[in-house]
Amino acid sequence: MIQMVTSDLDETLLRADGTVSAANVAAIKAAAAQGVIFVPNTGRSFTSIQPLLQTLGLADQPDQYVVSYNGAAVIENRGNQVVLTNEMPYAEALRTFDVLASVPDADVHIYTLDQLYIYRPRADDRAYLQTRGVTFHELSDRADFAQFKTMKIMKVIAMHPDAQVQEALRQKIETTFDHQINCSLSSGIYVEVNHLGVDKGQATLALCRKLNIPIENVMGLGDNVNDLAMLKTVGLPVVVANGVPAVKAVAKYVTKNDYECGVAEALHRFILD
Repeated sequence: MIQMVTSDLDETLLRADGTVSAANVAAIKAAAAQGVIFVPNTGRSFTSIQPLLQTLGLADQPDQYVVSYNGAAVIENRGNQVVLTNEMPYAEALRTFDVLASVPDADVHIYTLDQLYIYRPRADDRAYLQTRGVTFHELSDRADFAQFKTMKIMKVIAMHPDAQVQEALRQKIETTFDHQINCSLSSGIYVEVNHLGVDKGQATLALCRKLNIPIENVMGLGDNVNDLAMLKTVGLPVVVANGVPAVKAVAKYVTKNDYECGVAEALHRFILD
């Protein structure tokens, strides 16, 4: 019996323009009416998805949760209370920043618990973030990074549209840290770096322990590499039709539909029908 559904957002639940289809909204609300907990599991900040939570009827609700920053934070929706955080040490974050910023035309995001900062923001990244309703502060110089010494750094990521550049950066991060770090790709444009052991799967496990839900009773939905840990952890891994091949390979079910209504398809197949 599925007690919890944890779902990636971009390119899984959300369409290319950042909106969610009526079919997906209706299915999530129907599952919630049956007592199923729906947990957005995203690389994004919990602050940036508040409008989506409103649409889904989950905003400011007790006993409803968001996994944010690829698992670096778990937040209860009522009052955005922090359940847990797993941040990057400052020195690790700075070293990551330097590696990612070594590509001159990549921009670099630094996520604190509730703010986003971007070094050299690209025009195409600005446009993409605008479709997601994401706001940020600009960093103009490496010296600006020193301000993060007193903040919790959730993750550091780079944006570049070229897949070869992304893969080269991923390999450089892995080599720089002797593979003692978590590096993944998302949305076809981002290279995402978290502290070792921090991922969507570990955060899902922690939330299940808190709620006393067996991981076997959890459905996970995703599409990209940063969803792999979550999909390998849950009892029922589902990948939407637009998912990348490496992610489809671990799925127990691949939807016939993409982000338009793939989530609704899965909820109907395994919970509602």
